[in-house]
Amino acid sequence: LAISGLALTFPLMNLAAAFGSLVGVGAATLISMRLGQRDYETAQRVLGNVLVLNLIIGIAFGLAALLFLDPILYFFGASEATIGYAREYMTVILLGNVVTHMYLGLNSVLRASGHPRKSMYATINTVVINTILDPLFIFGFGWGIRGAAIATVVGQCVAAVITGISGFRRPPKPVVMRKYVRQIYRLGYPSIFMQMLYTVYIMALNMILAGFSDDAVTVLGLYYKLQSFFFIPLNGLQTCIVPILSYNFACLAYDRCKRILYDSCGISLVFMLVGVVSFESIPGRLIGLFSQDPAVLAIGVPAFRIIGLSFIPAVLSLMPPVFFQAIGAAGPSLLLSVVRQICCLIPLFWIFSKISLEATWFAYPLSEVITGSLGVAFYLRQLQRWRREAPMAGPTVR
Repeated sequence: LAISGLALTFPLMNLAAAFGSLVGVGAATLISMRLGQRDYETAQRVLGNVLVLNLIIGIAFGLAALLFLDPILYFFGASEATIGYAREYMTVILLGNVVTHMYLGLNSVLRASGHPRKSMYATINTVVINTILDPLFIFGFGWGIRGAAIATVVGQCVAAVITGISGFRRPPKPVVMRKYVRQIYRLGYPSIFMQMLYTVYIMALNMILAGFSDDAVTVLGLYYKLQSFFFIPLNGLQTCIVPILSYNFACLAYDRCKRILYDSCGISLVFMLVGVVSFESIPGRLIGLFSQDPAVLAIGVPAFRIIGLSFIPAVLSLMPPVFFQAIGAAGPSLLLSVVRQICCLIPLFWIFSKISLEATWFAYPLSEVITGSLGVAFYLRQLQRWRREAPMAGPTVR
């Protein structure tokens, strides 16, 4: 029940992270472009805007969500058996929401400023602290699921402090300037829109599966925990190529932009192949890491084998939106995200659910194939546009 309750919090947690990414991703892209143009003064001013905007949005979102927490969780598919766990966890997370926003914003800017290792170390610190404190708070202090939430917030707080102190040589100027805010939001809104779409589709899937049983919701939650082992490297590549693509695009180095995308897709395919093999060969063992419940295993084993078929085409549906966002083409980026998460997955999930629970999972691979094909078509059109422009050669710096 605790796992099921935690799965219900994914949409709300993702929505909170989306507002943090709105500022972080937008500012990181803007800073990368200004660094590519050697405009260091503007890049420094953008950093000051990041601090103030994350502070305001983090507090506002946390308080608003706390006021309507129970209705939100019930809307996401909570039952009387799971609402207590979800409420206890999210109350702590929302109280620390401003810390989450500050950590996400500073970490994104740190990567864009040419310090990916410092950004990585901050993330590692978060994971290590969380891993150490989880068993201590959950079992040692007897705080249960609330202890897991406290460990998460403490880890992010430490990482945010370390990032702010060691990541930047000069203190930022915490002044909000309207022209920078507009630019940050213009570049960052595709990211928050994609995150919000993710929230909507997770909520919809939870509601559809709740019509079968709480065990089906648990399987979905376990899937998103386990698939992260294979998708996190892909997400890491997405995060890292945004400032690199933006920098080279601003320098008109289009050939280099293409090479960055191709290399990233090739590396992603390696991780996805590992995911396919794992989900097809040992789904029972993967689920057994979290639950030995026979009902959960009976639903989860065939589900994992079907969903595993979606991993390979997922590369072609996930990389193009990030590519278009990095080069300032928000339209194709948003359209691909809408098609993947709203126009394809949710309707297919609902249609197949009318056949059987097992058939429902086929919505994943079919949705990825459709979106991946569309992403390739948009990319080929972008290549034709670049050929027509025939820009001057990009920078020779390697």
